[in-house]
Amino acid sequence: MPETDHSLFSSLNENLLEFDRFVSNPNPNSDQISDLNPNYEIDSTNLASHSISDFNVSCSEPSTSSNLLTLTIPRKRRRGRPRSTTSSIPSYNQVFSIPQIYGNSGSSNVTGNFSAQFARPNLQRNPSSVDLSEEIIVINREATAEALTALTAGFPADSLTDEEIDAGVLPVVGGIEQVNYILIRNHIITKWRENVSNWVAKEMFLDVIPKHCHWLLDTAYDFLVSHGYVNFGVAPAIKERFPTEPSKGSVIIIGAGLAGLAAARQLMRFGFKVTVLEGRKRAGGRVYTKKMDGLNKTAAADLGGSVLTGTLGNPLGILARQLSYPLHKVRDKCPLYRVDGSPVDSALDSKVETAFNKLLDKASRLRQLMGEISQDVSLGAALDTFNNVYGDAVTNEELSLFNWHFANLEYANAGLLSKLSLAFWDQDDPYDMGGDHCFLSGGNGKLVQALAENVPIIYEKTVTSIHYGSNGVQVSAGNQVYEGEMALCTVPLGVLKCGSIKFIPELPQKKIDGIKRLGFGCLNKVAMLFPHVFWGTDLDTFGHLSDDPLRRGEFFLFYSYATVAGGPLLLALVAGEAAYKFESMPPTDAVTHVLQILRGIYEPQGITVPEPIQTVCTRWGSDPFCLGSYSNVAVGASGDDYDILAETVGDGRLFFAGEATTRRYPATMHGAFLSGLEKLLTWPIMPVHEL
Repeated sequence: MPETDHSLFSSLNENLLEFDRFVSNPNPNSDQISDLNPNYEIDSTNLASHSISDFNVSCSEPSTSSNLLTLTIPRKRRRGRPRSTTSSIPSYNQVFSIPQIYGNSGSSNVTGNFSAQFARPNLQRNPSSVDLSEEIIVINREATAEALTALTAGFPADSLTDEEIDAGVLPVVGGIEQVNYILIRNHIITKWRENVSNWVAKEMFLDVIPKHCHWLLDTAYDFLVSHGYVNFGVAPAIKERFPTEPSKGSVIIIGAGLAGLAAARQLMRFGFKVTVLEGRKRAGGRVYTKKMDGLNKTAAADLGGSVLTGTLGNPLGILARQLSYPLHKVRDKCPLYRVDGSPVDSALDSKVETAFNKLLDKASRLRQLMGEISQDVSLGAALDTFNNVYGDAVTNEELSLFNWHFANLEYANAGLLSKLSLAFWDQDDPYDMGGDHCFLSGGNGKLVQALAENVPIIYEKTVTSIHYGSNGVQVSAGNQVYEGEMALCTVPLGVLKCGSIKFIPELPQKKIDGIKRLGFGCLNKVAMLFPHVFWGTDLDTFGHLSDDPLRRGEFFLFYSYATVAGGPLLLALVAGEAAYKFESMPPTDAVTHVLQILRGIYEPQGITVPEPIQTVCTRWGSDPFCLGSYSNVAVGASGDDYDILAETVGDGRLFFAGEATTRRYPATMHGAFLSGLEKLLTWPIMPVHEL
């Protein structure tokens, strides 16, 4: 932890109680405002008289301050315990009124309260240049519904995304042409979503789009196809579009994870010659479904990426629909058990969870006050400071419950709280996909298998160097050299950090610094196949407390895969500091410890816990092909570093993809997949009009 954490927070300690009282009720004459409201705006004038000077607030640049001031209570903390957070639409804070902009919706009283800054902060949300006396096209009477559908795919209701602006979809941002473009864009997305197994052709829209707007149809359709928002996946109608022979340049893709596979399929469809080099004996990377069997029992265990975090707009959910693979919602019920195995009182559980959410809210408000200084402070330091203030007011059991939530937070970020950035650890929350968290029946390996079909992958090829320049690329793997016009590097951030791949010439210093700044943490699992389901089928998750804060992440959460794995499968998760120690723990000791926990929970209920038929312990931190699990925003880093990692180098010859290259969806399977699709927009020899 940086020294600034200690020196800064020591000077803040005496003000924290006053700060908390003020945040909880900034107006002492009103009892109507609760600090449970994450969207309450602090009155900066009032605040200054209380403690703003004590917090040494500084003015930030617009891009920084806008990020700090718009973030509310984070949702990422709920990765392991999705307590009633799902809804039919994403939980965004961006306020808009679709009928006010479009004027042609049949649902004129529908508004939304969503939250994400999809477009640049300085762009107009409701462009003043829009003259509603001009002609707004009428495609149908469902403009509002179609805007909501587009929202789930990451498109705002009343503005363009950065991608659209960078792609030059319109000559001028704003105005009536933008309104009509958005209507057309949303209509195309909605039509494809109605049946994602079909190919949506541009000709389908010619009769419903006025002729004078056909150029907007061209630009919207070409953008959506080239960026992978429609007409992607593994449906027969999509695969039929693959050319029999490549007609464009050659591309070498390093890594057959979700990013590499997504890019490979799209490039092949666009006519490129693709070669994928994979160090492992299998595809999928950090998405790995292992078949476990014995005693006539079989199950599919997701040892890596397991949960589809939000299904609204999630491209992996679309793949599942194309393949007719059912998704199972991770149910909200998640009972917690004490160290001795007895159940935690539900009222106490709710009380501590509410207090924990308040604690995160206080940390969020604290960073608002601190401004740029919060970039050099860890989330853990802020939370520990508040905990120190209130430490005498809680029991040992409540402290254990708090530590369970801290472990869950470290699981969500694959990183220690002491290393996460207070300012930006949850910078991606506004782009949450929304919808249920789900397991895929049979495991996510089924998606990998479908994506890898007919993709030219050469396995057991560990890349050691990449030469790149204006004349092309040469990728060395062992004693072989593969040449191409371009290369796409999708290796995990952990591999980039360790420097096992030599880049010639060396990567730009900006990218090297970004690689160093971003964090890359660890999560491990113990998968156990049992003779039968002794834990019941009415829940998908349950948790276990620890009385040792240093071991709070050790087997703190269990996933029941019995409903989706095809057999009685249980997974125990190891997060935080415990995940690193787990790397050197003998597997027999790990399984013994897990069984002790399970027997402490179930044997007092008269339930016998049998010996497992087969067990598997992961070691993602020691795996040379990843050296960790997924990325996070460490102290000193920001969302900008994801963009830096995504930047192309070498005169447009060397590209990068993977979950650590997408600031909107890092640390997710769909983020990795989308990053592979997004790389296509910068290929220099792919004319859009040919798509």
